[in-house]
Amino acid sequence: MSLAPYLQTSPILGNHVYLHPSCQVIGDVTLGDDSSIWCNAVLRGDVNRISIGRGTNVQDLSMGHVSHKTADKPEGSPLIIGDYVTVGHSVILHGCTIGNECLIGMGSIIMDDVVIPDRVMIGAGSLVSPGKLLQGGMLYMGRPAKAVRALTVEEIAYLRYSAEHYIRVKNNYLKTE
Repeated sequence: MSLAPYLQTSPILGNHVYLHPSCQVIGDVTLGDDSSIWCNAVLRGDVNRISIGRGTNVQDLSMGHVSHKTADKPEGSPLIIGDYVTVGHSVILHGCTIGNECLIGMGSIIMDDVVIPDRVMIGAGSLVSPGKLLQGGMLYMGRPAKAVRALTVEEIAYLRYSAEHYIRVKNNYLKTE
């Protein structure tokens, strides 16, 4: 089963959401309209919330989790992902915030309390260390990730295109169900 409650919370799905049968969406997770969660991806909103915006895709084998609330950190570290974000294959997102129209490259790890603003591309295999605040409109790469350069106009357009492509693909899957 793709959807599972945790204690008193259950996932909330927007309109036209696609969940591959092998994915797991657990607990306090909200998925925006036209979002998609792909093969063997896991979103575990058990000890804090996960919020995913409109038109966002979380690709195969990716994992999203959170950090719990404590006396020192009353909000904990929820996972917040904006609109039209592409989360590539085998990405780990843990208690971070990702803005709109971003692309998180395959195999990347984004740690607690990282803030990625709008229109950022994270190169494949990158590691963004806890608490980092990135700058919008930039390409980041490496372990640890560092700003490489400003994104080109074409790359910025590709960020939205990538998410819209996944909307078309998930719509094809929804037609066959």
